[in-house]
Order: sequence, then structure tokens, then C-alpha cells
Amino acid sequence: MVSGMVGKGTALGAALLAPLVALVPAQTVSAAPSTASTTVTRAASATSDLTALREALRSALALGAPGAMARVDDNGTVHKVTEGIGDRGTGRAMSADDRFRVGSVSKSFTSVVLLQLVDEDKLTLDAPVNTYLPGLLPDDRITVRHLLSHRSGLYDYTNDMFAATVPGFEAVRNRVFSNQELVDLSLAKPRTVQPGAAYAYSNTNFVVGGMLIEKLTGRSVASNFKKRIIKPLKLSSTFYVHPRTTIPGQHIKGYLRPDEAGAPLVDSTEQTVSWGQSAGAVISSAKDLNTFFSALNRGEVISDAQLSQMQQWTTVNSTQGYGLGLRRRDLSCGVSVYGHTGTVQGFYTFSFTSADGKRSVTSVANTSNNGSVLNTLPRTLEAVFCGAPVAKSARSTAPAEREDIAPDVVRD
Repeated sequence: MVSGMVGKGTALGAALLAPLVALVPAQTVSAAPSTASTTVTRAASATSDLTALREALRSALALGAPGAMARVDDNGTVHKVTEGIGDRGTGRAMSADDRFRVGSVSKSFTSVVLLQLVDEDKLTLDAPVNTYLPGLLPDDRITVRHLLSHRSGLYDYTNDMFAATVPGFEAVRNRVFSNQELVDLSLAKPRTVQPGAAYAYSNTNFVVGGMLIEKLTGRSVASNFKKRIIKPLKLSSTFYVHPRTTIPGQHIKGYLRPDEAGAPLVDSTEQTVSWGQSAGAVISSAKDLNTFFSALNRGEVISDAQLSQMQQWTTVNSTQGYGLGLRRRDLSCGVSVYGHTGTVQGFYTFSFTSADGKRSVTSVANTSNNGSVLNTLPRTLEAVFCGAPVAKSARSTAPAEREDIAPDVVRD
């Protein structure tokens, strides 16, 4: 195995990286320890632009993230790029191997389990939700498919819960909700669209998805994730520990930006995520998420028929579609990639793979409530899947991102 390391990510280091790997196959090249690192396993990628990838991560730091990292798995080649701090308390550098809260990437896990239940003839996508959960929803027209494609019209209760960012978070940090309580918060508000009419992102949809999993299997969401996804794919750093508040093992710490300009960041690492549950409470690592989305797109976790259903796209905007718990992003070079984004207090995650599952990237910044940082992370996809010079030319062409919690609240 060939490996190389260049610290600090200087222009010289980036320029030397490829020839060092090619010319010194059995040697490690390193600089003094720092909060920035690049690790390449086996051979350097021919098309990913690691310099542009690092620039995107550095931009996240310049805009307020304590740290940022990305891991690329490219058909057996691994690249790890890190910048900044993973733990402000100890000063420990960001690591691409650490665990973190993945936020709404959890929705893809929930969708996979439900599609497995379709494969097992326990669930029908176009059946009303009330067929399985009698009386739960006020409209029998809302189907399982509507939930998974965010076309149910069910109001997203997180818009109210986190309208005031830090106070909202502190009010629920240690609280344990039932699924029914969260659904009731949604149903207290008018529906946003008619069932099936249009895309309207709502965490409520995937809370109901978790209720379906538990009703149809007689087992908890945690048990289903472990049995159906985590163990078969050997995802050793993936957990669903709700309602416990800690992240097992070595992990990145998350920092929530207050709404008030200049206010100090809040360490938001420990929380139940009970406000999100099956919509957002998974813990994982970049390696595991790359493994998961690669396997999913190769048809290894659901049947080809259900993968086809998962990839029936509803338009989100000019560059994005949403399937069934899966996002499609159309990049500036004409490549489409598949995965999900995630926001949970203190963490932004982008995790996407190519159509054939051979190239995957997960990028993370350890902050949230910072729209500038959020809108920087799509550049990591451009760098990995498009390379230079497209990654630079695409910076201002994509529509603005929205957080996956309180999606109707505009973040600066």
C-alpha cells in the first residue's frame, strides 16, 4: 500500500503531493504537526482536485467553522483532507476518522429500511399512511411515498422549535420526545401543500417514517438500523443511541452559532436529538457514510426495483432533485451525484457518491446556523467529482442551501 502525507496544505505541499506519491511508493512524507493534514492512500486521484477541496474547507474556517474535513473513497483510493480544530476545549485537530452527528443523512437510513420492508411485501409505497397507522394523519390521501419524497404537506415543527437558535436548542437538548408528540406539534399547524403536489421539506415526514418502521417490524428504529444496515455493511462507527446524549468513542465536537452577531459559539455536541429521532439522530463517520452510500447506489442494500423507486426525482431547484430519502445533485460539469445533506446543531454534513458508487465523499464542518459555511460545502462536491478548473468556476452558480432543520428559517 502506498501512502503519503503533506501537512498544513500549503501551495507547495499541494503541488508536490502527486509526484511524491508517484515517485516514492514506499515512503511517508510529512511536515510538522498542525491542524491541517492531507492523507492519500494508494495512488493519487487522476480527476479529483485536492487543492480545490482543501480551499473549500479552508473557506469554511474563514467563515466561522472551527474545523472542516473531507474523506474521499475512490475505487480503493482514499484521500483525507482536514483543516482546523475538532475540539476547541483541548485544541485537538480535526480528524477525518472521528465520529460525528450526521443530522438528516439519517433520512436515507430510514428510507432504506422502509424500502426493504417494501421488498418484503410488508409495505406499499402508494398506500395511505393511515393504512398502517390508523388515524395518525388527518388526510387519508397522504401516502408512504409522499412522506419519503417530502410531498405530504405535513408542517415541519422544527421551524418553530428552532426559530430562536440557541434558546430553542437548549430547551430540547436533554428532552426526550415521543414520536406522537412531534407529530402533534406538526398537526397543530396547517399543511403546507396538498398531498403529492410539490416538494416541501419536513422532518415530520421521517418521524412518521420511524413510526412505520416500529409498527411494521415490532422492533425499535435502533434495532432495525443495526440489523438491516449497520451490521451487514460492517459500519463500525455508526450508531443510533437515542435518547442517550453522548457520541461513543473519539468524535468531533459540534459548535452552534448563536443568532446574535459576535456571540460565542455554543458546544452542542451532547444532546438527545430526540427532536429528530429517525429524521436526524444517527451518529457515524466519513468512512461509514461513504461505504453506506456506495453500497446503496450499487444495489447492495435494497433491490434494483426499490433503488429505482428511490431515484424517482421530485424537483427541488435547478440543480437538485429529491427521491425517496435520497438527494440528487447536478454538478457544473454535468455529473450527478447521490446522497444526502445533514444539519444537526453544531454539524453540517454533505455525503454523496457517483452513480456507480465507485467515488464517494463525505465532508463535514463542525458548526451550524451559519449559511455562509453551509454554502461553501457544495464546493467539496465540485472539487471531488468535477476537478479543476470547474470546481472554481462553479462557486456562485448554485442555488443557496437551506438547513435541514428549520428549513424555512433563512440563515445568514
